[in-house]
Amino acid sequence: MGNTSNGCEDSNQQTDIGAVIRNGREILLQAFNWESKKHDWWRNLEKKIHDIAKSGFTSAWLPPPMHSCSPDGYLPQNLYSLNSAYGSEHLLKDLLQKMKQCKVRAMADIVINHRLGTAQGHGAMHNRYDGIPLSWDERAVTSCTGGLGNKSSGDNFSGVSNIDHSQEFVRKDITGWLKWLRYEIGFHDFRFDFGKGYSPKYVKEYIEGAKPEFSVGEYWDSCNYNGQVLDYNQDGHRQRIINWIDGTGQLSAAFDFTTKGILQEAVKGQLWRLRDPQGKPPGVMGWWPSRAVTFIDNHDTGSTQAHWPFPSHHVMEGYAYILTHPGIPTVFYDHFYDWGDSIHEQIVKLIDVRKRQDIHSRSSVKILEAQPNLYSALIGENLCMKIGDGSWCPSDKEWTLATSGHRYAVWQK
Repeated sequence: MGNTSNGCEDSNQQTDIGAVIRNGREILLQAFNWESKKHDWWRNLEKKIHDIAKSGFTSAWLPPPMHSCSPDGYLPQNLYSLNSAYGSEHLLKDLLQKMKQCKVRAMADIVINHRLGTAQGHGAMHNRYDGIPLSWDERAVTSCTGGLGNKSSGDNFSGVSNIDHSQEFVRKDITGWLKWLRYEIGFHDFRFDFGKGYSPKYVKEYIEGAKPEFSVGEYWDSCNYNGQVLDYNQDGHRQRIINWIDGTGQLSAAFDFTTKGILQEAVKGQLWRLRDPQGKPPGVMGWWPSRAVTFIDNHDTGSTQAHWPFPSHHVMEGYAYILTHPGIPTVFYDHFYDWGDSIHEQIVKLIDVRKRQDIHSRSSVKILEAQPNLYSALIGENLCMKIGDGSWCPSDKEWTLATSGHRYAVWQK
């Protein structure tokens, strides 16, 4: 489900960039963590593609594939070189071919907020890109990070030359590069890194130019806290993410950082947080589920960086929530492959129930309980679930238990 490839070569003219979002049946895998750069990653992943496909994932988000001055890929320099710490261009193409055969779309991590220069220019800064493809001069770098371009249209990524997307030659070159990734290399989907760094109107232009099948942006903003305590009302936080989505012409989805922030506090005995004052889910999912990419952890928040980790003893409650609810759920590699067979099997069962009951990004949610130790909800007409220590089950005899684990259960008709 969600795959629009017909086995033929993709055509720029034929790609419908709204089809995947309209379908709403995506299930994503973040197919790397912060340490993947050390482990011959393209070869490692190729061995797992059959399992990824069989488990029900429609798209796998890969780490940045281009040459970078840091092995993780997030300080790119030569965008057209796909020899990275994760493996050679040849191995990457083998992986992408295997993914295509297995009907799992490949999502490229698009890092275009900043780019390390190769040579010193204005102000003795490394803000020139001599000797490599896309050999920009200082005009390509924002004035606030040492270049001769315009002021940034977003937040600065400190310590690095930030790209000035207001320059037409920059946008033309980036669009050409994205088309190359899409149609010559074989990526289908895009994940836009550091979405706060530049105006979402440029994301709109890049999506319209390169026509990925699906796009998601990382607009990571801080939740609202009162000291160390998370505020109940996170409407301002989710509105900022929604404003970013709107700015892309509604062409891109966005990671639902609001749901993550609330959910990881809720599972600690504050499950009342999972119902907003209007009776809806309290994250982006509650307002615009077809654009909300839900997740528990990623390479920044979890893994060895652990900047904002989900409480480890509650991870399966988190997955029971996002895999039964509307939005576009994402599973993190660590949980799926590194946390043991039991976690792997429980996640696969939840994905299977989601697919069998046809839960999609726009499925209805009726929240039945939202107490400190109990949350339960009816999703669509044929699935209900609960998380927390509280005792609960549906009263109607039509319901049968579909899957369950520690502090969660899911029923189906």
